[in-house]
Amino acid sequence: MHDPLWMKAFLIAHIGAGASAFALAPLALLTAKGGKAHRRWGKIYFWSMAVVTFTALVMAIYRPILFLALVAIFSFYFAFTGYRVLGQKAAWKGEKTVTALDWFAAAFTFIASALLALLGAFRPALVQNLGIPAMVFGLLGMWLAGSTAWSFTHRPKEKMFWWYAHLSGMLGSYIAAWTAFSVVTISPLLHHAWWIWIVPTGIGVPAIAATTAYYRRKFAPRNQVAPAS
Repeated sequence: MHDPLWMKAFLIAHIGAGASAFALAPLALLTAKGGKAHRRWGKIYFWSMAVVTFTALVMAIYRPILFLALVAIFSFYFAFTGYRVLGQKAAWKGEKTVTALDWFAAAFTFIASALLALLGAFRPALVQNLGIPAMVFGLLGMWLAGSTAWSFTHRPKEKMFWWYAHLSGMLGSYIAAWTAFSVVTISPLLHHAWWIWIVPTGIGVPAIAATTAYYRRKFAPRNQVAPAS
């Protein structure tokens, strides 16, 4: 059975947006943080990832491939939180910066991630027999959505909290892009080994932790405890 024309169009858009994201992420990382070029490349990268996620989600639902659909949701949430936190800097001052959209995205991602983890643990056949990756990604998505929702109701203790969240979110989404690329290009050469799904995460998460630690040290003299209300 051949895919309909619209599916082929979605696939082309998916590949094109993915290629753009791969090229733009390094540009955003290498340009001066907060500069005009950084903001421009970062914004284009975010919307490229949005297209990647939307097309992946539609194609996964159509086929259907439940595992890919649920993974697409939590993967995009990394970019979503990294982008949205830029408008929430005033939370350090105690101002209300979170909207209904932020709450909805966190709840939706948490539910989708919990479903992914549960299916991986108890019904792996429903997630393409990728039980371990499903549990890893599901728990990671639950942690991300849960910790983000927690931050909505607690004033940040560091003035530069938004920078760490922005960095983690954008790098996390880039890891997700690398995961998809690895599965498509490398996995067939290794007989579709399940561990290919989690190698980028195993490498990327420590890298994010190390980078965040570096900036925490860099910003330490300027960090302040939020004033008591």
